[in-house]
Amino acid sequence: MFGWEFPPFSSGGLGSACYGLARALSRENVDITFVLPQANPIEYDFMKVIAANIPRLKLRGIKSMISGYATSHEYEQKIFQMKMKADPSLEIYGQNLIEEVERYANKAAEIAREEAHDLIHAHDWLTFKAGIAAKKASGKPLVVHVHATEFDRTGGHGVNQYVYDAEREGMHAADAIIAVSNYTKSKIIRYYAVSPEKVHVVHNAIDIDSTAANPQHKTGKVVLYLGRVTLQKGPDYFVDAAKKVLEKEPDARFIIAGKGDMETRLINKAASLGISDRVLFTGFLRDSDIAKAYSMASLYVMPSVSEPFGITPLEAAGNCTPVMISKQSGVSEVLNHCLRVDFWDVNEMANKILAVLHHRELQEALTENSFREVSRMSWASSAKKCMQVYEAVK
Repeated sequence: MFGWEFPPFSSGGLGSACYGLARALSRENVDITFVLPQANPIEYDFMKVIAANIPRLKLRGIKSMISGYATSHEYEQKIFQMKMKADPSLEIYGQNLIEEVERYANKAAEIAREEAHDLIHAHDWLTFKAGIAAKKASGKPLVVHVHATEFDRTGGHGVNQYVYDAEREGMHAADAIIAVSNYTKSKIIRYYAVSPEKVHVVHNAIDIDSTAANPQHKTGKVVLYLGRVTLQKGPDYFVDAAKKVLEKEPDARFIIAGKGDMETRLINKAASLGISDRVLFTGFLRDSDIAKAYSMASLYVMPSVSEPFGITPLEAAGNCTPVMISKQSGVSEVLNHCLRVDFWDVNEMANKILAVLHHRELQEALTENSFREVSRMSWASSAKKCMQVYEAVK
């Protein structure tokens, strides 16, 4: 497997998905060598801790500055900072993200020659070239896993041609494609000229302890957004809805948990709307803080403009928090007991938020039914579907 983030060093849903899937595959007696970019030397003690949790997982690192959800601008900023510090390791990195992706692919080919393997599984565009290089080096079949497309990340505006070309090259070079939803499969077929028969849908999942449910009644009126603060995720629509809610329910409070390139813009927007004292920006949260955020929320809202899947609604439901999702999301294919709204319809979003805040019966029904629904989900099911794809191309 080639990926670019893995817990605890992850910044989004892809890391959680890779961890859940890898752990489930290991329980099906699949041996995995997971290759990651590492800007710093690998901490082997940490790797042993992870390997203890996933017995059949071996982690390997390629010294690289590719990071979760990296953009060309962010990568160039890192290079500039290293130049300013006269960092001697600078010479091993590509001078821009494109060069670094190519260098990562060359290193991937070396690992493919060293590591015994039956199949190559590459997650998302940053590793597709690595997967192709590994396939050429070993002659083994390649499966590419599409967690998002460039059309999702950009909302279809300002598509990066290099990223699109890398995605298309990976999909056409692959022996099979795994899409995280039918929503994503349709985009792959439409925008990348791929045969429908080549694309297999494997929904993401969640593993929760159904005995640990604690569906306490929410005493406050807290509405939560948790995710990357970027165009794709629709946080600006969340702020617009917050303004409308607060006009009718001034005691409500809104939390925006996450970081991204829209953060400063949204802080300024909340101020200009006169609601900055009732909108809390927490920055990026991890582990126990995420659970606390879910537990204190009366409602979790995912207003994504284009969401290939979206694991956070499952996490929220697993933490006994009712959920609202945009209709433009893959998770809507597996989560039925939730509220749905078009991302752009802030009036409807506000009305449904108010309904949950004002009607305890609705809040409790959503909580109980969604928790029961996610309790039946598991990564084991996703792993079995992946293994069927593996067997078909071996």
